[in-house]
Amino acid sequence: MSEALGSVFYITLGCAKNEVDTDRMRARLTAAGYAEAAEPADASCVIVNTCSFLASATEESVTATIELAEEVADGVRSVPIVMCGCVPSRYGDELPQELPEVAAFVRTDEEDDIVSRVDAVVGTHRAEPPFIPDTLRTVTAASAYVKISDGCDRFCSFCAIPYIRGRYASRPADDIIAEVRELVAGGVREIVLIGQDTGIWGTDFSDDVPGPRTLAELLCAVAEAVRPERVWVRVLYLQPEGMTDELIAAIRDTPEVLPYIDIPIQHCNERILAAMRRSGSAPELEALFARLRAEIPGMVLRSTAMAGFPGETDEEAAELVDFLDRVGFDYTSVFAYSREDGTLAARMADQVDEETKRERTQTLMDLAESLGFAATAAHVGERAEVIIDGVEETDDGPEFVGHAWFQAPDSDGAVHLDVTDARVGDMVTCEFTDSFCYELIGHVVK
Repeated sequence: MSEALGSVFYITLGCAKNEVDTDRMRARLTAAGYAEAAEPADASCVIVNTCSFLASATEESVTATIELAEEVADGVRSVPIVMCGCVPSRYGDELPQELPEVAAFVRTDEEDDIVSRVDAVVGTHRAEPPFIPDTLRTVTAASAYVKISDGCDRFCSFCAIPYIRGRYASRPADDIIAEVRELVAGGVREIVLIGQDTGIWGTDFSDDVPGPRTLAELLCAVAEAVRPERVWVRVLYLQPEGMTDELIAAIRDTPEVLPYIDIPIQHCNERILAAMRRSGSAPELEALFARLRAEIPGMVLRSTAMAGFPGETDEEAAELVDFLDRVGFDYTSVFAYSREDGTLAARMADQVDEETKRERTQTLMDLAESLGFAATAAHVGERAEVIIDGVEETDDGPEFVGHAWFQAPDSDGAVHLDVTDARVGDMVTCEFTDSFCYELIGHVVK
């Protein structure tokens, strides 16, 4: 059936949440009879799942689409392109005229209908509706992202996500648990729970919704679902306000849940945070991170910092540098403020000039690297389990690469292993013998 219908080539841009959305579309299309193409020129259709979080991401998405259109136009036949995700959600009305190269545009809230949209551009006519699988995943990697919510209610003054993804909506616990069980049965060794604001999961449920109603309860339910397999459970994208006593206890007391917390702070200055429409202050944030480290043994902390928000003074920029240095995050992502159309901050006076933003961003990045390299080097001499993610080709031949519990997949560096007879998905015990930047050298202990 798939051979008769043709094949689809997938391109995903942006964050892990987009990776999940692409995989769900892939599952629907595969069940509906489409194969996956290895190259765009071999496909009946190309899906480009786009990102529009920042202006630079939007530009990258549009550029990639135009370059793809030029590439397939040079081939023997034209290949229709379907643009999905955040760019159509944000700029939908303008796109058909701006991008005539694209055959169809699919917003994030239309992706469940991807089969009919691809059928239309490919010319497939069905006698009956396509089969829709119960679990919409095709993951074959050792780690898998699982979305527990979509949208956002925060409306931070610098962020367009609520306008792109809509209001916050928690995904039902039964759907999450079913997906987790299916992934683990397929060999996944790490479940990474993600959402725009994972800490408030469940708060939008009505009173009659059964089962888990808080993130802490969901973590415990996910941990129970993966047993008796040895599977890690990781949660990303928490906000400071979401760190309740219950959640801290669940992370500390549930063996499957990793003591790894990703809390984007953006800034520490109370005035800047208020202008961002976020809460908190340097003393409050510092107390929170001290508490997490005191109550959760071995706590690993990741955060995000923003440079050059409108009105940020030299003193406030220096305050953020000092704060990051004092807290000593294991990993920190750094962004320069981006003036996004439609956001409150874009209309603010006192926009910081580009050169100053670049300088402040570089200062933060230099510190983040220094702290991150030191945190990585601190693991040298330790022993820990490592999940093998894949094989890299080096000058000395193929090399197995994986990640330890204190490294989020695709984010925090990797472990380079000296093993030769392992498989992707294996969990091995390593002694870390050396480090370079965010990378570790691991000797597999037999």
